[in-house]
Amino acid sequence: MSGTPPPAAQDTATAPPPTAAGAGGAAIPGQSGPRPRQDSRAQAFTDWVVQVCREDPGARSALRSGLRKDLDSVQRMHRLVAPWLPEQRSRDVERAYYAVAAMIAAQPRSSLVPAGHRAGNAVQPGEQEAARDRPRRLRTSLGTSFAMAVAEGPGREKEMRAGAAESRLNILTRQGINGLHRHLPASVGYLRTLGVDVDWAQLLEDLGHWRARSGRISRVWLQDFYRLRSKESVGQADEADERELAEH
Repeated sequence: MSGTPPPAAQDTATAPPPTAAGAGGAAIPGQSGPRPRQDSRAQAFTDWVVQVCREDPGARSALRSGLRKDLDSVQRMHRLVAPWLPEQRSRDVERAYYAVAAMIAAQPRSSLVPAGHRAGNAVQPGEQEAARDRPRRLRTSLGTSFAMAVAEGPGREKEMRAGAAESRLNILTRQGINGLHRHLPASVGYLRTLGVDVDWAQLLEDLGHWRARSGRISRVWLQDFYRLRSKESVGQADEADERELAEH
């Protein structure tokens, strides 16, 4: 890669700081310049990870090597993740950046498309956009992703998916921070094997604040899941009624 959008460039029209090329060819974002909002940093970071994993096999391998590992055991990831970390951060936030980057890298390469982008419309290296000129993306929770996994299931498989999705989601919401890090890679991997999108930026934020806000985050995940499942059931009932009326 010849360059990447640095963290500081995502929320300001100010020219970006220079980037430094890391080992393996991946360009690493600089740390100087105005600090972005944390939600925008999370979006910029996850989009960048998706892009670098598509374009640089060495970088993808380095990021994937940290899956399910503690921060003290991910030496190969530091050159890629460290430049993106907020200067003021908790260990939980730091751990979330590494964990999400590893989960992104663990996807099949064919699945590496940034959230909100169609294939061929990914973030371009060095792309500059002022926040006021760029529409904000709608965020989706992990509960929404699990509901979509069920909705997209064919025939009888839908019922099996409903049970698996509900079980996995309930297990996640009952975890402490260490348990969540332990169970999350398998659940995310399950969603991605089904072709269901995961909002990586939202997941990063939820994971980084789980210790303090797990009750609220769990509530949102479960509400989104059951709300969408109920909406789908109502839609299916309406379709059945329409078919029955058409037959008479």
